[in-house]
Amino acid sequence: MLEQVVPDFTLPATGGVDFNLAAARGKSLVIYFYPKDSTPGCTMESQQFRDLYADFKQAKCEIVGISRDSIKSHENFKARFTLPFALLSDAEETVCEQFSVIKMKNMYGKQVRGIERSTFVLDKNGVLRREWRKLKADGHALEVLEFVQTL
Repeated sequence: MLEQVVPDFTLPATGGVDFNLAAARGKSLVIYFYPKDSTPGCTMESQQFRDLYADFKQAKCEIVGISRDSIKSHENFKARFTLPFALLSDAEETVCEQFSVIKMKNMYGKQVRGIERSTFVLDKNGVLRREWRKLKADGHALEVLEFVQTL
């Protein structure tokens, strides 16, 4: 999928709106997939994207976070940690499947299906320029920012 235009999708987003990928063109876009609202790693990752948000905006880049959580859960997570970007709900896993981020994972010795923490950067034309998979949350947002600043 790298260096290809990402097919359009629409998902419900925080703020009572739908996010449409095609409508987001014109700026770079960071799409980060995370397993679950309000868990330690996902909270840290989201806070680090939040703390660097002004730098992303300066680089003409928008950020969206996607998980399978409900919009209600997203609204609470967003408010609790004052996240300045939209969180999208992919309860049906359609966009998760599009990006191949649903994996079998070990949790407490059991196999469970879940989102593998992954980030994708699209350029202003919707072309996928970089992807990170199986990443560590801490420090990741800065690495993404440094890449976005090269676009």
